[in-house]
Amino acid sequence: MLVIFHQPKNGAADMSFMVTKSAGPCGATVSGLDLSARLSKKTIAALRQTWLEHKVLAFPDQAMANTDLEKFTRYFGDFGDDPYFEPIDGHDHIAAICRRADETVPVFAEVWHTDWSFQKVPPAGTCLYGITIPPVGGQTLFIDQQKALNEMPHELRARIEGKWAIHSARGGYAPDGAYGEREKDSDRSMKIIYSQDAYATQAHPFIRQHPETREETLYGILGYIIAVQDMPQEQAKQLLADLYQWQTREQFQYVQKWSANMLLMWDNRSVLHSASGGYDGFDRLLHRTTIAAPDDASC
Repeated sequence: MLVIFHQPKNGAADMSFMVTKSAGPCGATVSGLDLSARLSKKTIAALRQTWLEHKVLAFPDQAMANTDLEKFTRYFGDFGDDPYFEPIDGHDHIAAICRRADETVPVFAEVWHTDWSFQKVPPAGTCLYGITIPPVGGQTLFIDQQKALNEMPHELRARIEGKWAIHSARGGYAPDGAYGEREKDSDRSMKIIYSQDAYATQAHPFIRQHPETREETLYGILGYIIAVQDMPQEQAKQLLADLYQWQTREQFQYVQKWSANMLLMWDNRSVLHSASGGYDGFDRLLHRTTIAAPDDASC
């Protein structure tokens, strides 16, 4: 797909860009844009529609400073709140997703999730810019949750229809969580903050209407989801396990390979994602920002 605009004017670039759809259920590569330039409202609007359609967009070969990453993020909304990441120096809304070649702790976020689903108004999207990329491993995996819902067996859908899931950050970011006190003396280079606040809970429906596309999507997964509202825990555990087995099927997955100077953005409202390892012995560094959802986007 080729999107064509007029020549640059008034200091903001109206640019043409090419969209190449992935072979998976979601994901596309965008080429022909210089994201360090200031984009016009027309170009941004076209990018937003492309993002909503494909859910995950990769922009290879982008030379971006931290200020460029911040500028790009703000095209799509305010900065989201990243409560458990320590920002990099001088940039309050950028977190370093990093790992040294000699680290021995588990790879960060190597589980399926959607970012910060435990918040009252979870973020709309995430941007991740590749700086130091290993020659092997380190892919980011995605699951199209609209497709997972559309193809869900009627019996399973009936079990979640109208029900609300209880989300919490406690498994990861509470003092006794995976990134809590047990890692205090570890060799992890990524700056993660744990807090008592992680024990808080927030309810969201299993099936949500996307606020922009109006399409129904499945939202959340076992991990951040710790219970089901008004359901006995043993019954809830079985439901969450059955749901996990369905929504993580390979037929719904897309694998994004990284290259240096690639920007990746995804829609947290319609996909799950997971980091992957396989690059022991190599440094890895990416810079991340979060795109906030509008204040009126809560369930």
